[in-house]
Amino acid sequence: MRTEDPDGPAGHDLRHHGDAEVRGDGSALVDLAVNVRAGTPPTWLRDRIAASLSGLAAYPDGRSARAAVAARHGLPTDRVLLTAGAAEAFVLLARALKVRRPVVVHPQFTEPEAALRDAGHTVDRVLLRAADGFRLDPAAVPEDADLVVIGNPTNPTSVLHPVAAIERLARPGRVLVVDEAFMDAVPGERETLAGRTDVPGLVVLRSLTKTWGLAGLRIGYVLAAPETVAELARAQPLWPVSTPALAAAEACVAPQALAEAAHAAHRIAADRAHLVAGLREFTSAGLWVVDPAEGPFVLIRLPRASAVRRRLRDLGHAVRRGDTFPGLDGDWLRLAVRDRATTNGFLQALRRSLEAGPGGTGPSGS
Repeated sequence: MRTEDPDGPAGHDLRHHGDAEVRGDGSALVDLAVNVRAGTPPTWLRDRIAASLSGLAAYPDGRSARAAVAARHGLPTDRVLLTAGAAEAFVLLARALKVRRPVVVHPQFTEPEAALRDAGHTVDRVLLRAADGFRLDPAAVPEDADLVVIGNPTNPTSVLHPVAAIERLARPGRVLVVDEAFMDAVPGERETLAGRTDVPGLVVLRSLTKTWGLAGLRIGYVLAAPETVAELARAQPLWPVSTPALAAAEACVAPQALAEAAHAAHRIAADRAHLVAGLREFTSAGLWVVDPAEGPFVLIRLPRASAVRRRLRDLGHAVRRGDTFPGLDGDWLRLAVRDRATTNGFLQALRRSLEAGPGGTGPSGS
């Protein structure tokens, strides 16, 4: 684990995201690149969003949705800020907070660093090492860092850091941002800090786009101290969250929705175990899985991964390149967890891609 100046070693495209892997030539690809749960949004949620369209003539009123999110986490409403996805929250944090030394713990989602750099900040990186299983050592974060950003579970490593380790990052005078965009895909949401009010400087970010398939609607929220929420709200434009997104937020934190999400989390865990078991059949080809994985995606290291990714695309499967994440290089790929039938099809394509050999297209020239 080491600290890195991002202006030193270059080459990471912080604006590259998984959706880019499924765009391009117009061919239909099996999507293992985007971390949105397949088969979503469910019908009941689409109906709830559609019903909200009759109110589009009025300006959005977020009070009910904000109260629902607060109740879901046992917090007062002044500790909740609704945002146009978690990505907007990163921009607000970068623009609104007056910090001197922000630090981002990598490998992780790159938008926090991109937003900070766009706002004029110099960003230091703490790079977690594959040899350590990408586990956090709180002592590696510089003492004078007054903003620290970490994901939990972390995208793309799928590592779930213990609460005790993350709590060690908190201290007076420091803002501790924990991106929990995928926490609702963890059975029991163990290791969550959402709802905690005893951790100094804590800011928890949540997204509703992953589990519920709402990436095109943009809805998320911030949980933080009232003064932090107020500071971020001042940086927001008027009516930042649309009426349909507010309807979705309220629906997704209702008891029935939480029960459905909990069931989905257990199903994801089972499907992930099936994927990991299949990937381990390729260890002789040099494939290594970051394990234990706890998110709805898996990170693998594979020799000549870039070539394998291209062959997979030729065979109709899109996976996420890893070299755009600081701390990773071209030997890494991220795979979204899918149902067993989809996974089995992918594993067959992976076998064909590996059998092709360097520069080949397959054992039979296909």
